[in-house]
Amino acid sequence: MGATADYTRDLTRDVARALERHAWLRPFVEPLRPLFKEILAVSLCLNLLALAVPVFVLQVYDRVIFHAGLSTLVGLTLGVLIVIGFDFTLRRVRARILRAVALQIDVTVSRTLVDKLLALPLRSLEMRTAAQWQLLFRDADAVRNTLSGATAVLATDLVFGVLFLALVAVIAWPVFWVLLVVAAVFIVIAWRAGKMVADATDREKVKVASRDALVAELISGRTTVKALALAPRMRSQWQDRQAATIRESLTRGADTEIFAYLGQSLSLLATVAMTALGALAIMGQHLTIGGLIAANMLSSRLLGPLNQLIGAWRGFTLFQQSSQRLSALFAEAEEPAESAIALERPQGRLTLDNVTFGYSPDDAPVVANIRLDIQPRGLTAILGPNGSGKTTLAKIMMGLYRPDSGRVLIDGADIAQFGRADLAAWIGYVPQDCVLFAGTIRDNIAIAHPRATDAEIVEAATAARAHHLIIDLPQGYGTAVGEAGARLSGGFRQRIAIARALLGEPALIVMDEPTASLDRAAEDELRQSLGELAQAHTIIVITHSPSLLQSCHNVVIMERGRIKAAGPTQKTLQSLSETPVRVVSDREASA
Repeated sequence: MGATADYTRDLTRDVARALERHAWLRPFVEPLRPLFKEILAVSLCLNLLALAVPVFVLQVYDRVIFHAGLSTLVGLTLGVLIVIGFDFTLRRVRARILRAVALQIDVTVSRTLVDKLLALPLRSLEMRTAAQWQLLFRDADAVRNTLSGATAVLATDLVFGVLFLALVAVIAWPVFWVLLVVAAVFIVIAWRAGKMVADATDREKVKVASRDALVAELISGRTTVKALALAPRMRSQWQDRQAATIRESLTRGADTEIFAYLGQSLSLLATVAMTALGALAIMGQHLTIGGLIAANMLSSRLLGPLNQLIGAWRGFTLFQQSSQRLSALFAEAEEPAESAIALERPQGRLTLDNVTFGYSPDDAPVVANIRLDIQPRGLTAILGPNGSGKTTLAKIMMGLYRPDSGRVLIDGADIAQFGRADLAAWIGYVPQDCVLFAGTIRDNIAIAHPRATDAEIVEAATAARAHHLIIDLPQGYGTAVGEAGARLSGGFRQRIAIARALLGEPALIVMDEPTASLDRAAEDELRQSLGELAQAHTIIVITHSPSLLQSCHNVVIMERGRIKAAGPTQKTLQSLSETPVRVVSDREASA
């Protein structure tokens, strides 16, 4: 009794875990419940119609041939032909319903997945590689294919297998036990195959992810690969990872083939056993020839889906794995979609109240105990050596990273309460790596403000010192930028990114190395423009440019994630007598 209770408890726990893993599917599947009921009803009719041919054979052998009933044969034949016509029509109906289910699942799951991706905090997005995100979209395809493809049909056929088993018991009782034992063995084999295929599929997924990650790096870094002649090295790495993927695929295929061939052999063994035992029963007048033939036909309707289950188990395994990954993704916390209350445009005061942030709890914080109060309007520079936490601090200021402790405030309001749309409207951002999107220059400048007027776009481009370059192009603002802006120079992309940040008149503007790709003349132009903008905006610039530093009213000097000094530019730089700070140009730093 104790062992039985333990088994029941373990089984209940496993079922509960399975339901929890697929709980995220309920909102998607619930509206499709009527369609699934229709599929089940149509499958029931198809399985009932499938009984017609075995019954036809039974009647022909046991009645028509024995009594020479030609009229009965004609009637039975016409009836079976009508049944076959109904079977053809119902199969088309079921296929049409399955297509409708596939379309609905594809639309809702993929749309929700994209919405989730866009709603996740930046840190969550950075924790997965591009290859892993692509895998999640393939997971959505796996879920769709399982719920609306051949596996769904197989599941319904397995449910109605009991019907064929019961009919064999009625018309061929002497061979019923053979079929029952074989069906039980099939279930055990299918269960064992599922366990082995699941483990092999897990190992194969790891190798596939590693290979896809390398391909993603190869594509994103194609210029560097060409410039450094890395083709032999990259080819060697790809061959190693591809070989490992193929080995795991072959191992998984070999494991699957063993069970598939075992299932086929078991089906043949069932036919031989039923025929031999049936022959003895016929000689003992316990079974008719028609009954034996009909029983063999019905056994194929039962053993066929069980045999398919062995081969299709990989699809069910992929569905389980895909569902688990999607469930984990949908359970992740999102950043606020919108603010609780709409507030007016802030004045631009930015306060960091004892902010600490680290990428991992096991590592030292990247920025620690940052206390900073930047008053509205003015130009503030953030200096520091590489790895001092400047870029991370900029992302914290914008609310892209949530601090582990402390707060970030705009005009005295904690930015944690605001939605991303409000923060993006209040804080313009020019990243260190300026990424443009496929489209025209106008599209990229106005991408966050699609309703911006032409005058506003030109004004932002002029302030970024990009207007005169744009109108010099044959297509002007209609010039296509190419993939990630590849058709434009780095300095041109940077100016467009600055114009994009200025559009919409944000109260604060955060720029990470805005002069990194600009020449001296463009750098001087940008310095003048920022000086003018600082009269009405709070501008924070991460820079190593001496020219740009001359126009900054305040400076913050960071070292090892902490603020070493802060205050008015000249006074602060002069006060660092114990540890002199030398601001070098980008050219000197690279040298």
